[in-house]
Amino acid sequence: MNKLLAEEDMDILSYFQKIDRMVEKIEGLSKNCRPVLNGERFLTDNELSTILKISRRTLQEYRNEGRLSYIRLGGKVLYRESDIERMLQDGYRKSVRQP
Repeated sequence: MNKLLAEEDMDILSYFQKIDRMVEKIEGLSKNCRPVLNGERFLTDNELSTILKISRRTLQEYRNEGRLSYIRLGGKVLYRESDIERMLQDGYRKSVRQP
């Protein structure tokens, strides 16, 4: 049985909605994708403060105190992802209360 497909057809609408969702997801992935340099990923002040949920001023204090390694490239400050992970692991403290 041949059926003429129209824009109002629910199958067609569903198909195009799925394509739209896929395009949005792909755009989101490509927007957040960062190229790797020698196997390392780098984060900006803005990105790191958002991830850690701290202010950029706090990041500056961490740099000044020597708690946080960084690279200054021109006027931009970059952080190695591996340095951040190490800092978080070093600061990890187990709970003293046992259930």
